[in-house]
Amino acid sequence: MKNLFRWISLVALLLLTVQCQNPKRQSTDGATGNDTLVHHADLLSIIRHDTYTDVAITNPWDTTRLLHRYLLVPREAPLPDSLPQGTVVRTPLEKSLVYSSVHASALEMLGALDRIGGVCDLAYIKTPALLERAQAGRLVDAGNSTSPDIERVMELSPDAILLSPFENAGYGRIGKMGIPIVECADYLETSPLGRAEWIKLLGLLYGKETEADSLFTQIEQRYNRLKEQVEHTGSAPMVISELKSGSAWYMPGGKSYMARIFADAGGSYPWSDNGESGSIPLAFETVFNRAGEADIWLIKSFNVGQLSYKALQKEYAPYARFKAFREHNIYGCNTAACNYYEETPFRPDLLLQELAALFHPDRFPDYQLRYFQPLSE
Repeated sequence: MKNLFRWISLVALLLLTVQCQNPKRQSTDGATGNDTLVHHADLLSIIRHDTYTDVAITNPWDTTRLLHRYLLVPREAPLPDSLPQGTVVRTPLEKSLVYSSVHASALEMLGALDRIGGVCDLAYIKTPALLERAQAGRLVDAGNSTSPDIERVMELSPDAILLSPFENAGYGRIGKMGIPIVECADYLETSPLGRAEWIKLLGLLYGKETEADSLFTQIEQRYNRLKEQVEHTGSAPMVISELKSGSAWYMPGGKSYMARIFADAGGSYPWSDNGESGSIPLAFETVFNRAGEADIWLIKSFNVGQLSYKALQKEYAPYARFKAFREHNIYGCNTAACNYYEETPFRPDLLLQELAALFHPDRFPDYQLRYFQPLSE
C-alpha cells in the first residue's frame, strides 16, 4: 500500500511538472476575431467572433500542430452558416462528465458544480457537494478514467467530456460516441499563471465567463504582488523536493512549473540551469553532491502524515546527511489530508504564498501554513 501511495504521488507530481518545450500560440484559420482572451497560457488560444468562440489547443508534443479546435456556439443560437473545421460545443454545458478532480475543483470555484453529471475516479474526489450527490445516487460514477464504464456514460449521455490528454493515448469507445471531448492540456503549461488561465476556458464552457475572468484577474494580481514582495529580499534559500523512488530521485526540471514557482517565491533551485521542462531522474549521489547543503526540503506524499525525521532516516539512512535534515528544515505535505493537488493548479497564488512564507518567514510572520507542515521528530 505504501508503494501504491508513493506511486500515486509520483504520478501527480509528474502531472504538475511535466511540460512541453517552447510552445507557441496556435493561430486560427485566419479569420479576424473580436477579442483575444488569453495572455499567459502557451497552449491555449481563445478568440471571440460575433457568432462563435474559437478555442485552439496546441499539441503539447508537437507544437507545430493543433491538438484540437473547438467552436463554442451558444446553445439557443442557430449554428452559423460558415464555421471553420473543428468540434462544435454547445454552451453552456448542462450535464458534463469530468475525469479529473482538479477540474471538478475549478468548477466548484466557478459555482458550476451542478453542471457535473458524472465523474471518473470517484475515490479521488474530495469535493463534499459531489460526494453527497454520489452518495444520494445523483452523480454518475463512470469508473476508472483509464477505462470508463461505457454503459454508465451512455446512461448519463453528457453534453461534453472533460479530460486530460496524454501523448499517443486514444479514447477507445468513449471517443466514438459522438460526444465532444474537451482535451484540457492545462497540466502541460510551463508557468503557474499559464495553467491557471485555463479557467477562462471552463468559464466559457459553463456560462461562467464573468466569474472566470474576475477570478483569474484576482489570482494574477495577487501572484504578481507576492512575487514583487520577495524579489529584493537579499536572500534566496536553496530548496529541493521529494524523495528517491527506487533508484531514481525525480526532481523538477529547470524549466518546469515547479522550478518557476520556486524562483517566483524567492528560492534558489539547484537545477535552475537544467533545460528540461519535465521531471528529471537523478541518482541519490547526484542530488547529494549538488544539493546536500540545500536549506529547505519539501516532500509531498499521500501518507506524509506518518513521516518524521526518525521514519525518514529509517527508510534511507543517507537522507540524514542533508543539511535540511540536520537542521530540521524539512516540510511535508500530506496530500491525503489537504487539497494541494485540487487547489493549487488553478490557485497558484496560494502555493506561491505558502512557498514565499517558507523561504522568507520574516516577510510573512503571521502566515499560517496551508499545505506543508514541519516534520515531527
